[in-house]
Amino acid sequence: MARVTLQTVADRVGVSRMTVSNAFSKPDQLSAALRQRILAAADELGYVGPDPAARALARGTSGAVGVLLTESLTYAFTDEVATGFLGAIADELAPTGVALTLLSTSQSEDLVPARDVALDGALVYSCDGESPALAWLIRRGLPLVFVDQTPAPGIPSVNVEDRQGARAAAAHLVALGHRNIGILSKGMAGPFDVIVEADADSDADHHVSRQRMLGWLDALHDAGIRPSVVRQPHSGHDGAGTAARLLLRQPDPPTAILCFSDVMAEGVVHAAEQLGLRVPEDLSVVGFDDSSLARRMRPALTTVRQPIEQKGRAAAAALTASIERSRSTIAKSRARHLLLPTELVVRDSTAPPSR
Repeated sequence: MARVTLQTVADRVGVSRMTVSNAFSKPDQLSAALRQRILAAADELGYVGPDPAARALARGTSGAVGVLLTESLTYAFTDEVATGFLGAIADELAPTGVALTLLSTSQSEDLVPARDVALDGALVYSCDGESPALAWLIRRGLPLVFVDQTPAPGIPSVNVEDRQGARAAAAHLVALGHRNIGILSKGMAGPFDVIVEADADSDADHHVSRQRMLGWLDALHDAGIRPSVVRQPHSGHDGAGTAARLLLRQPDPPTAILCFSDVMAEGVVHAAEQLGLRVPEDLSVVGFDDSSLARRMRPALTTVRQPIEQKGRAAAAALTASIERSRSTIAKSRARHLLLPTELVVRDSTAPPSR
């Protein structure tokens, strides 16, 4: 059977090859009736349209944008904050017809996704600033937007007020009367070691961890409190339970724990229950994010709300604008750094200390 091409369809309809091509790639160039005739003929002949790679080469665009994740790609489908963020990006991009490509920092000798995948631009989401994958995206000169990253000159960014939110969470515990407070954060300071002299410099490689640590310490140091801190490499539930048991088995255990995320907070609550402690009577717990998990937990979790959907939509809009600017001859404007507000949400997992 002869291969069906643009010319085959053009001969069937009695138009030029360019007209058939426009029916697929530039529909605004044709009348609705003519385009429908061409598509009907193509369908009858079994022609699916111009080769995507060739079309992208001709247009100088790939029709896809990337999202670079430091964590494994599984995280994008299992973490409620990540899925909410990615869903908002997809909704914002839907009218543009642009595809979303997830990129991990893993690479092999033959394939480096950040180097080899065709992209028009990329969102860099909560990544290590020293990541080789990030370095490749920068070297390619792609339009980028940083999300939950330390702002960089010339690159638009979208962050939330992590420091302010963490400060409000710690101040809430101080106001309740807690003076022996633990912190469960994300970082690599000697896995699962209890640290009494905590500082934010140990979190310098992770913008969000550093900002939240700064906020917690702002409020606690003002009250003369030296917290006990445990950092864990990932934000998972199981690791949080292990870290919580380290804090709670100290000779003078904390009466309250501030957590990097709601997922970590759930791990702390489960660990406390296994040790025979009641929340909030024996232990107050505060999370961060206000994911749906915080509302499902029993007791319902006191946490810091971040605008996850707004962050995703703002990031997608910023990347779309950055891509358009990269193709324009108009003088480039300064990169915009957007900071979204947080809000403390007090529920049932915090109360005055019983001891």
